[in-house]
Amino acid sequence: MTRAIRGIGGSFALALALSGCVGGVAAPTDRPSSPGTASPATTAGKPPRGQFTPNSDNIRNIRGIQIPARIVGAVPLAAVPVAPPLPGALAPVSAVTAGVTPGPSLATLPISDAQAEAARLAFVTSCPGLQRRSDQSGLTRGADWQPACAAAQATGPGGARAFFTQWFEAVQVGDGKAFATGYYEPEIAGSLERRDGYAPVYGRPRDLIDVDLGAFSTSLKGKKIRGRVLGSNFIPYYDRTAIEQGALADTAPILAWAKDPVELFFLQIQGSGRLRLPDGSILRIGYDTQNGRDYTGIGALMKTRGLLQPGQTSMQGIVRWLHDHPVEGQAIMRENKSFVFFRELDGAPQGAMGYPVTGQVSAAADVKFVPLGAPVILSLDRQDATGLWIVQDTGGAIKGSNRFDTFWGAGAAAEATAGGMAGRGTAFLLLPIGTTARLNAATANGARYDGSSAQP
Repeated sequence: MTRAIRGIGGSFALALALSGCVGGVAAPTDRPSSPGTASPATTAGKPPRGQFTPNSDNIRNIRGIQIPARIVGAVPLAAVPVAPPLPGALAPVSAVTAGVTPGPSLATLPISDAQAEAARLAFVTSCPGLQRRSDQSGLTRGADWQPACAAAQATGPGGARAFFTQWFEAVQVGDGKAFATGYYEPEIAGSLERRDGYAPVYGRPRDLIDVDLGAFSTSLKGKKIRGRVLGSNFIPYYDRTAIEQGALADTAPILAWAKDPVELFFLQIQGSGRLRLPDGSILRIGYDTQNGRDYTGIGALMKTRGLLQPGQTSMQGIVRWLHDHPVEGQAIMRENKSFVFFRELDGAPQGAMGYPVTGQVSAAADVKFVPLGAPVILSLDRQDATGLWIVQDTGGAIKGSNRFDTFWGAGAAAEATAGGMAGRGTAFLLLPIGTTARLNAATANGARYDGSSAQP
């Protein structure tokens, strides 16, 4: 579900970060006919959509507490002390430049049996990607994960906690000071036909072009931009205002129509979700791409401008304000120039790895600091988010060495927990046994692995 929120203290959680996850694989449907006509946004030959099944508020209790919950006051484990950065030092751009410090024994870290088994299953799902992908953090190589992946496959129920203890070592990236927010899979009302007041849910525009700058210069490796061609020039793609004013006419497919533009805005931030259609069926959509414009969190803008009163700083409070002030609300939402395009999903929401994400198990992080697919243990002042997670997603606002966004699934309980999530504490990344020794040896020899060399 790549982002579009992953993120967002206190109850300002989801709303401040308003970042998002990507994913999804199904192709978008054809665009409906001209405005004013009611033409279904469906594709010939597609099977009928599944019937609506109400979301259950009783989601799995993987984390050992009643969900939803706002359990605060927990005491996080202390981070390993590290030297502060020198004055004027540049911010680290990867885990290697941030510095990696050995962490405590896994036996001392907060992992329950239920968390360990759920995480093991998610880790097994991630293993093909872990072994195939280039690790942008510079910490691991694909071959490093092979023994742990094989062991995870062979581990049966009841052995998951011992599996993680045996095959992984905990490390701290940078100062280890973590901040975690939450995201969920929202459900909003929609239609396959155009209706008054409804907002279009766009698929990827035909003229949106991705450019890998690394193909032009090795110094730009890993940097990408998006835009469009105008004459002989490559220019930025349309921003949110232009798109909402009709810039995509005849350029992008419309997958469906959302009843509430505010709810669609937040669905873009979440990165994926469900459209509940008038006949009760469900259309699942997921992040396909984004217009290349910078993301701006409106929660922070509203707080700075004094628009939110005490008690209004949750996602629900922000939505209420936007509904109560439609003109001002539209202007504020348009200050976030980033715009997300979707694709239809056939199954569960997917993360940035292309695999399904699991509520209370999957998390998003910055791939420059955490290998995508790796386990991480969060020890936070929020008991509900403390424990073992598998990083299977990314988010536009999830940046930095110890920034995480925890996924809570779908339904009202997931929304309540994610909307108020803002946990602070310590993060311990789990890497295959021997990784720290290899990195230290490379550093001692004056070398630095950048994650791009050929596999041994």
